Amino acid sequence: MTVWDDLQGQSAVVAQLRQAAMGDGLTHAWLFTGPPGSGRSNAAKAFAAALNCDQDDVTMRGCGTCPACLTILGETHADVSFVRTEKVTITIEEARELVATAGNRPSSARWRIIVVEDADRMAERTTNVLLKAIEEPTPRTIWMLCAPSPADVLVTIRSRCRAVALRLPPAAEVAALLVKRDGVDPALAERAARAAQSHVGIARRLARDAEARERRLETVRFPLGLRGITAAVMMADKLVKIATEEATSSNEERDAAEKAALLATLGAPETGTLPPAMRSQVKQLEDDQKRRAKRSVTDSLDRTLTDLLSFYRDVLIIQLGNAVELVNVELRSELEEFARRSGPDVTLARMDAINNARKRITTTNVAPLLAVESMAASLIQ
Repeated sequence: MTVWDDLQGQSAVVAQLRQAAMGDGLTHAWLFTGPPGSGRSNAAKAFAAALNCDQDDVTMRGCGTCPACLTILGETHADVSFVRTEKVTITIEEARELVATAGNRPSSARWRIIVVEDADRMAERTTNVLLKAIEEPTPRTIWMLCAPSPADVLVTIRSRCRAVALRLPPAAEVAALLVKRDGVDPALAERAARAAQSHVGIARRLARDAEARERRLETVRFPLGLRGITAAVMMADKLVKIATEEATSSNEERDAAEKAALLATLGAPETGTLPPAMRSQVKQLEDDQKRRAKRSVTDSLDRTLTDLLSFYRDVLIIQLGNAVELVNVELRSELEEFARRSGPDVTLARMDAINNARKRITTTNVAPLLAVESMAASLIQ
């Protein structure tokens, strides 16, 4: 086992990073890009492990078994920082902390490495805080930024980074990974990988959670009964509820545990009113949790709309002659019947409506239900 094993379908990227880890083409700043599910943050983590691997033989760097590799993969290494946000954006204060951390020499490893997994979630003024640190890094510091595409990062930043472009792996390779790594039944792994459209994380969740598979199928089947404005409003309400329930269920327990841990750390009394200083810290935690909850719902709804989009993607494939495999193979007969009712131009317009709703939900302050209702109305048959 090596640190590269989970990077399915990324042989060109692995070759590039292996070479750099051996000292050929290594630079101080990297930009990992690729669509959701391509594994860009996993690639950055594997590269960080290879750079600080304990092996003396450079050809063996990234062994996956030495203490350095194991602690980096476990995100507990003192000289490797992983930055991700569960809020809407990375704040300017967090960016300043990164710059301060990047200025420190590594305590035990070859390199101090800063991995920013959500570089696309920084406002322009926040990104500018990082600019000088990336332009003029300390000698033993390496920056690794991750974003869906180069356009999601300021040109002044991306021009100073070496690009690493990942792609979605073939579904067969994702299925093979699920079988090998998670022990999933091969047939179930194949269905999950196809339904997830090669997104490794979502494929793993679908393979392990029967309720998640049922929710997805319910979402994909919505267009089959979408006749009239009443059905559109009901569909929108259900889609938002599915996303909200999924996000809420994963946040409630975590929020309670975080609050209990904070109170224990502060030495808060078991009963009575908290002192003002403690109240302010608890309020800060609760505000952060509310921002995280908002992003969780947004991300969950975006995944739900992506599942809905796969229905129309399959319809378009059928209308254009079945040139590639369907995502929702189990619905082929229903998809074929649906495809006969319109042409490719109508299907493309419906796909545009879904993508516009996704963009509005993830980039503006529009109420999710209003955005989805507007989208649903444009999908009426």
